[in-house]
Amino acid sequence: MEPILSVEHLRRDYGGRGSVTHAVDDVSFSVERGEFVGIMGASGSGKSTLLNCIATIDTPTAGHIRVEGQDVTALKGRSLSRFRRERLGFVFQDCNLLDTLTAFENIALALTIRGTPAGEIEGRVKETAELLGITDCLNKYPYQMSGGQRQRTAAARAIITDPALVLADEPTGALDSRGIGAAGCASAKLLLDRFEALNREGRATILMVTHDAFTASYCRRILFLQDGAVLTQLERGGQSRRAFFQQIIGVVTRLGGDQSDVL
Repeated sequence: MEPILSVEHLRRDYGGRGSVTHAVDDVSFSVERGEFVGIMGASGSGKSTLLNCIATIDTPTAGHIRVEGQDVTALKGRSLSRFRRERLGFVFQDCNLLDTLTAFENIALALTIRGTPAGEIEGRVKETAELLGITDCLNKYPYQMSGGQRQRTAAARAIITDPALVLADEPTGALDSRGIGAAGCASAKLLLDRFEALNREGRATILMVTHDAFTASYCRRILFLQDGAVLTQLERGGQSRRAFFQQIIGVVTRLGGDQSDVL
């Protein structure tokens, strides 16, 4: 079976003559349908640049990115916009919800843009909201919701169109315990539990960038980047999440990372 995502010899350079930075340096990997893959690395390792290229937000200098066999690096204009809208789902650290719309309207917007018949929208929004535990938030505006509720609303918006691939960039970054205490930990865990369930039940293939070892321990496989290149990877296999977490910490330590940045 063809991979959902295939990245082939990807490179993204910045700078000009005499001063070129290889933010992504000859990266190749694939993601199979139904996988939950994490990308980790120190600040400046290239993980967000890599995700942005896959998300078609940034343009690679060289190489190819294929999603369901389609070379997205060759798409331009309306074809690219349509592909991004129909085949990718996005969950970012800052949620990117529209403040003037309720949670229901924010989630439904993705379907409206795609031209989904009005009669189908309410049922699909409610079904997706139930999966993410936010049915009681549907009539609230973003400012009336907690950080965790906003992030789960963003996740609902990302998956409601049944995209080929969900791309998550530091989805728990605004929820970590250093920022907002124990409630932040609980919100982050709840979001990750929902991600894990969505992946396990076959609703989402997820590629997630994170700096946080606890967040990464929910993945089934992790790619570690250093200086723009894939240095190594870990697979969870049959081990517990706690054991996988310890293995992740071990790799981060060997790579010279500061554990305080990933706990």
